[in-house]
Amino acid sequence: MATIKAGACVCDVEGDGFPVVMIHGLGGTSNSYQPQMKALEGYKVIRIDLPGAGRSAVPLSALSIGYLATEIVNAINELGVTCAHFVGHSMGTIMCQQIALENSALVASLTLFGAIIEPPEAARAGLKARAEAARHNGMSDIADQIIANTLSPLTRETKPEVLSFVRESVMRQDAEGYARTCEALSAAQAIDAKHIQTPTLLVTGDGDPVAPVAMAEQLAENLPNSELSIIKNCGHWATMENAGEVNTLLTKFLLKS
Repeated sequence: MATIKAGACVCDVEGDGFPVVMIHGLGGTSNSYQPQMKALEGYKVIRIDLPGAGRSAVPLSALSIGYLATEIVNAINELGVTCAHFVGHSMGTIMCQQIALENSALVASLTLFGAIIEPPEAARAGLKARAEAARHNGMSDIADQIIANTLSPLTRETKPEVLSFVRESVMRQDAEGYARTCEALSAAQAIDAKHIQTPTLLVTGDGDPVAPVAMAEQLAENLPNSELSIIKNCGHWATMENAGEVNTLLTKFLLKS
């Protein structure tokens, strides 16, 4: 595996074959997709730390979804990628949708885990409050809230390694970078998904409180070339909570896309 700084992003690049670009969500990093790496042997996998997250530096200016999407495109262009499968989780799914809408030739397919259309008003206010909490109190309390509120009860009861992984991922975020990302997500607007012709797989957990089944169903209705899979006993972090089922769904979809 090579770790490469491409533009404003730090990227992990591993394997050979057709590229798969993986974009994490709020509180995530490239490591959010570690459980998928074995299943993606045979592809060139590019896992990105978004600006302000993981190992990528916090930009001097405020963040926006548009800026983050542009930096993803800049990074993969710098890596010489002209077409790839795109995989996103949570906030990363909004960027995937925007990239597919604005750069359709770049996107062979979309796989969206816990896909978000746009935050509802209550969530927008909550994200702004969380940004201020990160700046003033650090990441510890936020990490505890995330594992309490976004993982399924079954995961919390039976998979302590997933709790530890998610908590550590959030805890290790730069507080200012996380705060700016919260603010960027709070201002996100829905993409006109009806114009995205890209083959799309939507995967959501039946207990996902962030991107509930109803939101996934609405997005599936708007995307003209999509299919929806719902995972039982799963919360918002499907790539870790139910990695086996996720890997099966992902690899089958990529093979036919």
